[in-house]
Amino acid sequence: MKFGIRSRNVLIDNEIRSAVVLIENGKISDILDYNTSGEYVIEDYGELTVMPSLIDTHVHVNEPGREDWEGFESLTKSAAAGGITMIVDMPLNSSPVTTDKNSFEKKIRAAEGKLFTDAGFYGGAVPDNISELNSLHGCGVLGFKSFMIDSGLDEFRHVNESDLEKIIYELNKFSKVPLLVHAEKSEREKENNIGNEFSFSSFLKSRPGEMECEAIKILIRLSEKYDSHIHIVHLSCADAVDLIIKAKEDGLKITVETCPHYLYFHSENIPEKNTVFKCTPPIRDNDNREKLWKAVKDGVIDMIVSDHSPCPDDMKFTTEGNFKKAWGGISGIQLGLSAVWTESEKRGFSIPDISKLMSAGPAKLIGMEKVKGKIEKGFDADIIIFDPDKTFTVDSKILFHKNKLTPYEGEKLKGKVIATYLRGNKIYDNGKIIDKLYGKIILKETF
Repeated sequence: MKFGIRSRNVLIDNEIRSAVVLIENGKISDILDYNTSGEYVIEDYGELTVMPSLIDTHVHVNEPGREDWEGFESLTKSAAAGGITMIVDMPLNSSPVTTDKNSFEKKIRAAEGKLFTDAGFYGGAVPDNISELNSLHGCGVLGFKSFMIDSGLDEFRHVNESDLEKIIYELNKFSKVPLLVHAEKSEREKENNIGNEFSFSSFLKSRPGEMECEAIKILIRLSEKYDSHIHIVHLSCADAVDLIIKAKEDGLKITVETCPHYLYFHSENIPEKNTVFKCTPPIRDNDNREKLWKAVKDGVIDMIVSDHSPCPDDMKFTTEGNFKKAWGGISGIQLGLSAVWTESEKRGFSIPDISKLMSAGPAKLIGMEKVKGKIEKGFDADIIIFDPDKTFTVDSKILFHKNKLTPYEGEKLKGKVIATYLRGNKIYDNGKIIDKLYGKIILKETF
């Protein structure tokens, strides 16, 4: 089927232009003049923005084993409604965790027949599975994930510097895949000594920024020693930015992400007993948030992804308000683009800026920069229709997340996804999911 998408605001080559995007067999076959007509149907979106769909390379689906937390069907519906056409699943918090070939195959079987968007997968790198990394790589994982601090799951143990050396040595034998690391240094953990378990400020003090900085120093040292690509996930501490700048200036293969919740919220506005905001590393103060935005503006931070990590409502202990007991994770994949646009526009960012951070940047991380993340001839026709001026107040009832508890409840956001196309197939349309599965499992060897 050949058809066109027309708008006066199409993001092409980092510029907004009037154009028709011609789509054929799931690919962008041409980019034509706005007034072009031909023997094909044109969907005209007027003044709405046509831009590449987002790629979210940090998502916890939790299936198999913890489907009551989240699952492939509900997660990919939420992603589609948020303008995302590809997610990459972390190797935890599913059960089993994805740390060997057998568990990876269970993960694939769990995803089959449930994908409204594309899905790729990471493998876990833990102290006791180094001998399994080669077979996991052969399964087609898009990268490997390690924690430098307690992950919250006994079956996914954290690594020390010696473990990381062994993991990196092994990964360097393979074709290029990144090592993604949760960078908080375990030895500095103070969470078990929260002074007031019902206080967000006490929780914040239990995860000081120094924990991130110390971990990142180790990762920079190892990247330099082994000439390896290390990706720092969910950076929350702006004090680490200067370390990252120096590493990049030295030519090291360090990339870094942050998340919408670190750029939207700040600790001064978080009520003491509101455990919905608990995540690790934590949301820090407003001064820190502004420094993170500067790092984004300066190109130090390479991408923005969700770290969508939901759990059943009772695991948040919202009635009790106990931060020590509450599971740490933010649910918000469907709202990420709107949250980022709400705050970024105030700071002088443009649609091309945000697309680079939420589409092209993640595509490059997983080696798909020649297939996805841009509106360009030959690329997958993964496209969203976005209204950058539309405002709305978040009502969790509209969310497709399995567990709808979110810190964005009641927030007034600007920018709304109107429609989402995956390889030219409309998968979301103005509040409704198109009830047909177009998503594919994406493995390393298939692109």
